[in-house]
Amino acid sequence: MLNIALPKGRLGNKVYKLFESIGYGCPEILEDSRKLIFENRENGVKYFLVKPSDVAIYVEYGAADIGVVGKDVIIEQDPAVYELLDLGFGKCRVAVAAKKDFRDDTDRPLRVATKFVNIARSYYTSKNREIEIIKLSGSIELAPILGLSDVIVDIVETGRTLVENDLAVFEDIVPVSARLIANRSSSKFKAEEINRIAEKIGSVIKND
Repeated sequence: MLNIALPKGRLGNKVYKLFESIGYGCPEILEDSRKLIFENRENGVKYFLVKPSDVAIYVEYGAADIGVVGKDVIIEQDPAVYELLDLGFGKCRVAVAAKKDFRDDTDRPLRVATKFVNIARSYYTSKNREIEIIKLSGSIELAPILGLSDVIVDIVETGRTLVENDLAVFEDIVPVSARLIANRSSSKFKAEEINRIAEKIGSVIKND
């Protein structure tokens, strides 16, 4: 059985349909249930539904052989996995945003609210800018509005949430999209199956 970690939510649904299109379907996954593990012995696959930010952890430690995760998670967590393919969807970017009238006061450390601590620290280190990290896990847009931070570093897709909260993007850090990743040991012991999937997905993406 090939164990596949799928991110919950919209991205996971899109990823599953991609796997289904190349012959790795598991009809039970489309049923309305609270199950987290689905398997199809005929197709030789077992799917796990996990939080998007946990996919790389499941793959790194071998609970899953392959999985799909955003490039932002790969950069932030730096997991010991192989990145096989850029799937070309789930596109967005990690960016710096702030109140529209923001002006950087370089006489003091910049207060940065984010859940992407490593990305933010690396980015500002490259700019030789001293910062103070404020780690948050949700509603990050509130931080500059309430004066908790000067800026935020967060995922931006359409930018609508920023606009509705009177915020604006000031700098783009890195573009993001969904990536197919593999466990390093599985890439040796299940190489044939993993390579077959990667090639089939690659062909689908190329034709799209």
